[in-house]
Amino acid sequence: MKSKKVISSLLAAAMTTSLLAGCGNSNNTPASSNNNTNADNAAADNSNTDNAAADNSNTDNAAADNSNADNAADAPETTPPAEAQTLKVAAFEGGYGADMWSEVVAAFEASHPGVTVELTIDKKIEDVISPAMKAGDYPDVVHLATGREAALTETLTKEKALLPLTDVLEMTVPGESVKVKDKIIPGFLDTLATNPYGDGVTYYAPMFYSPCGLFYNAGLFKEKGWTVPTTWEEMWALGDTAAADNIALFTYPTTGYFDAFTYAALASAGGSDFFNKCMTYEDGIWESEDATKVFELVAKLATYTEGTTVANANNDNFTKNQQLILDNKAIFCPNGTWLPGEMAEAPRADGFEWGFMALPAVNAGGSGCSFCWFEQMWIPAAAENQDMAKEFVAYMYSDEAAKIFAKSTAIQPITGVSDSLEGDNKMFYSIYDNGATAVMGGFASTEPVEGVNMLDTLCGTVNSIVSGDKTVAEWQTAVEEASDKLRAAMN
Repeated sequence: MKSKKVISSLLAAAMTTSLLAGCGNSNNTPASSNNNTNADNAAADNSNTDNAAADNSNTDNAAADNSNADNAADAPETTPPAEAQTLKVAAFEGGYGADMWSEVVAAFEASHPGVTVELTIDKKIEDVISPAMKAGDYPDVVHLATGREAALTETLTKEKALLPLTDVLEMTVPGESVKVKDKIIPGFLDTLATNPYGDGVTYYAPMFYSPCGLFYNAGLFKEKGWTVPTTWEEMWALGDTAAADNIALFTYPTTGYFDAFTYAALASAGGSDFFNKCMTYEDGIWESEDATKVFELVAKLATYTEGTTVANANNDNFTKNQQLILDNKAIFCPNGTWLPGEMAEAPRADGFEWGFMALPAVNAGGSGCSFCWFEQMWIPAAAENQDMAKEFVAYMYSDEAAKIFAKSTAIQPITGVSDSLEGDNKMFYSIYDNGATAVMGGFASTEPVEGVNMLDTLCGTVNSIVSGDKTVAEWQTAVEEASDKLRAAMN
């Protein structure tokens, strides 16, 4: 097994050390646990009940009037019913589906008598909950990651409208005897993707961890006798070879998937310090030599991109681009581990077999990189039932919840459950065991800047690069200008 490294977007160098046990730690790779011992622990030892029965042989008064004594001795201990309350939970329905949320909510209600969860699930959850939030009616808990087009999570972050979750980390996982912070894989709580202000305070609870990289049809490589490329020079050579068979080298679902791609490429090009400077808008960083390598790499990759990609790179037709690799019309597609589940019912070429790899190293002799993406859960500062909301977030890290999520291949970032991985998931989550560097984190939070969206400028422009509507120089200048504006507004 090769050594594993982790690059995380941090604001203090001291944080970096703790990340070395993050996504790249195969012993801590999250998955479903088959060792659910909570039921045993939940069974109360009633052996003391008999001791509660008083020995009344020496008590004349008790012997004379046994009715109350017998009742006291025989009556079991009871817990007064919990105060009824309703917890409003809003969850994004991603590639893992909606059923797992209904099952987790049912399990939470069963373990918390008196609590009713009002669950709202939607693929565009922002559109569902935003109108009510504007009217002052907030969910208690929201599962919605950063990086979405509507940027609701980022907007509330910029407005300081989220509840700190640092005290949740000190809570005991419901039904267990371990603290939340001790269940979460080291490194996940030390990035701007959980501590958006870089002040050591957690506002986003990490959910559903997924290595990101390039998916391909391993069966096609076997059929053609191709070798999986490990460098970009080998990538370009493969692209030229495949073109002779009318197979494109590359496609992408939407430009939104270039966040993970670009983060990995940046880390590979310049290392962890360079990556951190990009994420914190250092002056001139996007005009540097290392950044230029990444812009030019994407521009060259655009020339190898399948011709229909841009037309279908939207929320309505993105699966058509993903279908290209199943039909052997394109070789590589950037995505996360939810892709096979999302395309499970899609037709595919004979002999199709999922393959997965990290981005090749940008520099000769360097290591490939895979961005370690995870979703986030948070509590609005205006939530009405904050205490029960925190209890729900803590429950997300229970073995019981993790087992439910894992049935839908949604893997929680908790320790000690990797041994249950099988099949494709075993391959996907072993990417860091095979020498790839794990990259975590994202852009630092800023105050709202009208008309500026860094991810849209950095990633959304890719369609224009592929179509030829913009040049690399124009793109690079626009990103630097956006970075300048956001640096001045950084929290």
